[in-house]
Amino acid sequence: MVLGRMIAEFRRGASQPVDVPRSTWDALRHNVPMRNANLILAARMADIEAFHVMDVQNRAHELEAAGRRIVHMEIGQPDFGAPPLVAQAAIEAIRERRLGYTASLGIPELRQAISDYYRERLGVRVPSSRIVVTAGASGAFLLTLGTLVDPGDEVLMPDPCYPCNRHFVRMFEGRPRAIPVDENQHYQLADADIRLRWSPETRGVLLASPSNPTGTTIPRDELRAIIASVRRMRGFVVVDEIYQGLVYDGEASTVLELDDDVFVVNSFSKYFNMTGWRLGWIVAPETHVREIEKLAQNAFICPSAPAQYAALATFRPETLAVLEERRQEFRRRRDFMVPALRELGFRIPVMPQGAFYIYAGCEGFSEDSTQFALRVLEEAGVAITPGLDFGANRPERHVRFAYTRSLEDLEEGIERIARMLGCPRRSAQA
Repeated sequence: MVLGRMIAEFRRGASQPVDVPRSTWDALRHNVPMRNANLILAARMADIEAFHVMDVQNRAHELEAAGRRIVHMEIGQPDFGAPPLVAQAAIEAIRERRLGYTASLGIPELRQAISDYYRERLGVRVPSSRIVVTAGASGAFLLTLGTLVDPGDEVLMPDPCYPCNRHFVRMFEGRPRAIPVDENQHYQLADADIRLRWSPETRGVLLASPSNPTGTTIPRDELRAIIASVRRMRGFVVVDEIYQGLVYDGEASTVLELDDDVFVVNSFSKYFNMTGWRLGWIVAPETHVREIEKLAQNAFICPSAPAQYAALATFRPETLAVLEERRQEFRRRRDFMVPALRELGFRIPVMPQGAFYIYAGCEGFSEDSTQFALRVLEEAGVAITPGLDFGANRPERHVRFAYTRSLEDLEEGIERIARMLGCPRRSAQA
């Protein structure tokens, strides 16, 4: 981080710092190879941060290695494995198919299966020609933003939001502009925010519904208004629908019901429980599919072939029934966790409508959420995520809980935190 900022200063023509040798300064400034090649960094690295939650997870693993039991609520990874038919399909593909590179856009069967899913489950017609299968949702974001963002282009997004979003924009020399949002607008951007913050440099907006870390969704009318405003300003709209299937209040929906000219990113990792298989997809306007394909050919060649054939099984009726049971289990966990945390004194002004996260205010216990998260880990043996990962909008006042563990584990974690805070739960005493 410090070195990256130093490089950025070099390129702005800053004067030589007194603590940097002249030879090092000249070599870095003119991109001359040095004896220590590790000192060469792109200026963008000053703005790309590691996940702070990994510090918590690494410490949790150290404690576990020392014999302590840790209740994990820090990582957004479902505790359910891939559905049985998916695992079986992967094995069959490896054993029976001559696997190799596939088309960069994905195998035709999977693109059609995704198209059928939109029609049968969501009531939206999306031709398979608009669907691009990708190496995870991260690959989908990189391909989408690589197609849309030029150096200096500004992309609006809410704060808090998924940390990679701003980094994806920065990778293409764009400028992420995070707009603070709060519970009064369900931690989501409103059309008024877009119209107020749009500038001559603004190129588009990146939204998520349901969102990470808050689990909130964007109301349909608000989303329609945002799309209309961005269209008038000749910009683009990218909507992260990775948690689309994990909605607990109302039916799952898609922005594609409202408009065909938006870009949608989705994933097999969350609702479909294929975390680590690295498979996602984009729905793009027909006009952009060929451009995305060119980037995909150069950046990834193709998504994982075994994962693609395995993913075909996610759309079978038996698998969808399993996924629905698991969605209901996530809902039960949410309905336990939110009131339990509120009872302990965490501030949760908005009920999460989807995903599997709770973004909770911890200001009643600490003014430093990172130190608080480490204290909860050390004293209670519960791993949670500090708000610092999700932006600059009062992160020190928030922590994120992921209810991606069994209800029994979540109950144990709550009891541990209650004891640490010295406030036994009323429900536990009853």
